[in-house]
Amino acid sequence: MDAALLDVVDDSGASRGLLYVLPPSGDALWLVALTGAPREMALPWARVGLSEPVAVADAVRRGELVWVGDIEEMARRYPRTSLVLPYPFSLAAAPLTAEGAAVGGLVLLWPGSHPALLGDRERAAVDAGCRRLGRLLHRVAGDGGLCPPDEPRILPHPLRTRAVSAEAGELAAYVARLPGGACALDMTGRFTFVTPGAADLLGVPVEELVGALPWEALPWMDVPEIEDHYRSAVVSEQPTRFGAVRPPDRPLIFELYPDPSGISVRITPGDPLAGTGPSAAAERLAAGPGRAGLLYHLMHLAATLTEAVGVQDVVNQAADQLMPALGAKAMALMAARDGRLRMLGHRGYDAELMARFDDLPLTADTPAARVVDTCTPHFFTSFDELRRLYPRAVQLDDKASWAFLPLVASGRAIGSLVLAYDRPQHFPPSERAALTALVALVGQALERGRLYDTQYTVAHQLQAALLPRRLPTPPGLRVAARYRPSGHGMEVGGDFYDLIRLDDTTVAAAIGDVQGHDVDAAALMGQVRTAVHGHAMAGSSPADVLSTTNRLLVDLDAGRFASCLYAHLDLVRRTACLASAGHPPAVLRHPDGRTEVLHVPPGLLLGIEADTTYQAAAFPLPPGSVLVLYTDGLVERPGLDPDEAVTALAGHLAAADPGDLDAVADQLIGHVSEPVDDIALLVIGVDPAG
Repeated sequence: MDAALLDVVDDSGASRGLLYVLPPSGDALWLVALTGAPREMALPWARVGLSEPVAVADAVRRGELVWVGDIEEMARRYPRTSLVLPYPFSLAAAPLTAEGAAVGGLVLLWPGSHPALLGDRERAAVDAGCRRLGRLLHRVAGDGGLCPPDEPRILPHPLRTRAVSAEAGELAAYVARLPGGACALDMTGRFTFVTPGAADLLGVPVEELVGALPWEALPWMDVPEIEDHYRSAVVSEQPTRFGAVRPPDRPLIFELYPDPSGISVRITPGDPLAGTGPSAAAERLAAGPGRAGLLYHLMHLAATLTEAVGVQDVVNQAADQLMPALGAKAMALMAARDGRLRMLGHRGYDAELMARFDDLPLTADTPAARVVDTCTPHFFTSFDELRRLYPRAVQLDDKASWAFLPLVASGRAIGSLVLAYDRPQHFPPSERAALTALVALVGQALERGRLYDTQYTVAHQLQAALLPRRLPTPPGLRVAARYRPSGHGMEVGGDFYDLIRLDDTTVAAAIGDVQGHDVDAAALMGQVRTAVHGHAMAGSSPADVLSTTNRLLVDLDAGRFASCLYAHLDLVRRTACLASAGHPPAVLRHPDGRTEVLHVPPGLLLGIEADTTYQAAAFPLPPGSVLVLYTDGLVERPGLDPDEAVTALAGHLAAADPGDLDAVADQLIGHVSEPVDDIALLVIGVDPAG
């Protein structure tokens, strides 16, 4: 099998090869062997789930070859891979099958110099190698040996024969005459050869370097920037140049020349900050934002976007993270909806200017609309370049360069993001790939945000529909009601309240809490509230209202319980008769400001036992008094005794002005900064006599 992998790598002219197996009844591909790369670089893909957005998983799942021609296409189609390997290379992923069943996958990489298309001879070599590997894996599976390995095997690359006519002594003399120092790294990254000049520049004896990894023998090289240059050379197989400072203050220039067998390194003294002249300055200008900085902002962006709630959160996080990371001075984010491009948010632009681009048809001849249609990013280093492609364009801002990027989710463009720069940007391929990959995170978060907003609206419209739209105002009573969900999530709850006018002089009030925070809880709450309302209108006593509602809930077999407090208010006798099914007690504020907790004989929660009976208790309801019914979210606190919490509520009620019940309700809820549960509140005031 190793020989077959090396043959397909050699025959296709690839620089790297990775072989995966798919165990019987497995849901993931396992890496078993790779060529020409350190094991550490393959670790992110040692196990690839078949449903993951990775090229080899797509190839096996679809049963066809997947070709990615360059880093921009990689960033567009596979942003996760692009963010880990943002280097120039081409990739082919193919399924390995036998007798119609998938047994594994093959990944081949070519250096960044490879054309954007896979050649016919290369394709033929890949197909032949896949057939051979498929047969071998099928045979291994038949012998019961197709199982995930502890770690993949590292195979040497099948190098093409090199003819060297010079003798060893002449080669040594040639190397000695070169300025600076030279060394070589094998495909695992270890020193295999070091000249005395290189050892002198690095400050470590030759014998301590040979066989060691650079970042082990030279701790000052164990930094992300240097590792990134090394990875770039390995993956792209293109010469790489960078500077570093050997402590305490000796600057060095490193030039890396890679091939599939390893890397040749030339080291010379220099100033990595000043470079070697105008060309170095130009290279720095074209390089765009530093890779280490991009990684930091990427991790921050990914973390914050996972916490974003709703579309506006996504817009704010994108602006906060992308603009400083990429050096952009303005940003606009638009979403496609109903055939038009609607502005979701912007930063650094004037609102009046952005209004001109809001609600444009997707057929408009503008870059923002075109990237949605083609799902391809557009980069313009100047307005003249933009106008060549869009002759009708008019420059309405003072920006120098622009990036128009499609927001992609689930394989389709859902909008576009515009970044504008004050200074000319050259957008080299590495920066284009980084931009495309970063914006892919925004697109996915935006799709989640839109779904969240939709679900939030529907759920809370459902809950609002189940609560009374308007409470009656019987003569002699004033009423205020509040409902406050816990937190800012989309969860809905089962809290409810109701005020029922029975006749001109009697009123029923109910408050309750169905177990749970989901749509099922809200639906069951509607049924419980309807049952209480119906039994109250039938003239049942408070105890009977709870008993019959309890039997209904048991018969529904919903698997959930509910608490409820029901009050029958007689405005002629000035009394309140209350019954409770495991609910927190009501609080009464007397006309003189004194408060009283109305303790009722406790009853079992609704929905537990069908034969449960409930007891009622009567209390005076004098003119000028205020009765407060609430759910436990108003008083429940971690570590706080429930009785103490109710006593504190009574204290807040005593301090409130009974003349304004809306203010009373707001003050009572205002004392709860972060409720652990939803809050339903019903405040009933009895008008003073006369």
